[in-house]
Amino acid sequence: MGRVFNTTGVCIPEKHYMVNINGRLQQIRELVDAGKYFTINRARQYGKTTTLRALAEILRDEYYVVLLDFQTFDNEKFSNGNVFSVAFAGSFLRVLRRNCKTMNNEMASVIDEMRKDADYANRYFSLKELFEGLSDICEAADRKIVLMIDEVDSAANNQVFIDFLAQLRAQYLDREFYPGFQSVILAGVYDIKNLKRKLRPEEGHRYNSPWNIAADFSIEMSFSESEIAGMLQEYESDHRTGMNISKMSELLYAYTAGYPFLVSRICQLMDERVRDEYENLKLVWTENGFNEAVRILLAEKNPLFESLVGKICDYPELSVMLKTLLFTGRNIAYNPDETSIDMAQMFGFIKNQNGNVVIANRIFETRLYNYYLTEAKMQQTEIYKAALQDKSQFIVNGYLDMERILERFVVHFQDIYGESDEKFLEEQGRKFFLLYLKPIINWTGNYYIESRTRDLRRTDVIVDYHGRQYIIELKIWHGDEYNKRGEQQLVGYLEDYHVDKGYILSFNFNRKKQSGIRKIIVNEKTIVEAVV
Repeated sequence: MGRVFNTTGVCIPEKHYMVNINGRLQQIRELVDAGKYFTINRARQYGKTTTLRALAEILRDEYYVVLLDFQTFDNEKFSNGNVFSVAFAGSFLRVLRRNCKTMNNEMASVIDEMRKDADYANRYFSLKELFEGLSDICEAADRKIVLMIDEVDSAANNQVFIDFLAQLRAQYLDREFYPGFQSVILAGVYDIKNLKRKLRPEEGHRYNSPWNIAADFSIEMSFSESEIAGMLQEYESDHRTGMNISKMSELLYAYTAGYPFLVSRICQLMDERVRDEYENLKLVWTENGFNEAVRILLAEKNPLFESLVGKICDYPELSVMLKTLLFTGRNIAYNPDETSIDMAQMFGFIKNQNGNVVIANRIFETRLYNYYLTEAKMQQTEIYKAALQDKSQFIVNGYLDMERILERFVVHFQDIYGESDEKFLEEQGRKFFLLYLKPIINWTGNYYIESRTRDLRRTDVIVDYHGRQYIIELKIWHGDEYNKRGEQQLVGYLEDYHVDKGYILSFNFNRKKQSGIRKIIVNEKTIVEAVV
């Protein structure tokens, strides 16, 4: 069996199509060689485990590498220092012995001594004894030892883990006098500085920044467009699809911003699911095939999306911030000290773009829109019910009649919200259009918000339905001159997308406005303008 795209477990180059990560592995190795202690904090399914496994392999030529996974420690193992120390010692020694095919007599003797000390019958084997034993092993070993711990979040709501970090810190500070690890790497979602939020309130006062010795880890772990292209080239060499690798890697990056799981999942869906709907692979690896894979992805349940929704439910302040960002068009200044922003970045929802908060990628953005627009209370709104009643009339020969959609939306919006004030229109207008659109294209088409044009006054919605794209500019009315500039901007955008017809939906605060639909021609492009 040939290589496949993988989204579960560790990626292995011999078995899976994957981005070449040798460059970032070398950067991490430089930190290890320099004796740094550090954390790799990234959102779920960001390639942390794959990176650690690959790093362990390249370090074994010079170091003894002990890679542990705290996910394999049950809750009982963190009940107190003695139980944890015994469990940690057992796992550490097993991995070390496995990686040390040969060892000197002194090292073997020290390891055996620690094994005996950590016997469950010994009730006095605490963190202090554990680290004294680890120091002895580091001194006796004929190679320096690197400790890696994956999934540290599994332990992060336990005080014993904070105490463990304090011991690592003490060992780091004393290693000029007492032997210690060459390097310690902790990998997980939560940054160590955020562990306080996971501790019980009564234990919060015990938090004393035990990991303030950690070096900064700023190595980029998202995939670049060129790295994605390299992976696709390997696939193309095996399958000869004739795909435009440059175009496909551009699309993948545009929708995912290089989020490892999303890149691999879209490729996997094209290779395994979309290919069942086409005659051959040449038709799969096209923009139409890509859009179909995105549609499937947005409709599925997977661990990443479930994790994101879980975080929204667990942290109401996070949800409030995301709703504001998605629906109002307001700029939110990036402030890492703001709890909701800090958490949103840690969980992978957002990123800092030129000092402003933006959703991390197009896939997350659309998934979040879908989540909020299909909440039970949203489905009870009059505009949503109207869309359900109307939707059969908007499909003509398999394609959307966007002009008709806008016509009906204007009528319904005027009937339901016509007496609303300016603030309501500004904050809710665009949300209600998306709410009206959602059941019409549901599970058949995709849509996303174009980030380049999003602001308080203007937002562009791109709808893809059966391979045809519809560009709708949603904007707040700010006079005729602003409207004319908007028409010219839309024309430029239509040219970028190689389409001849675009749409404008204006929310007008003027009580004397003339609601309805009109068509105009601007630079040989047809623009349908709707005013509510």
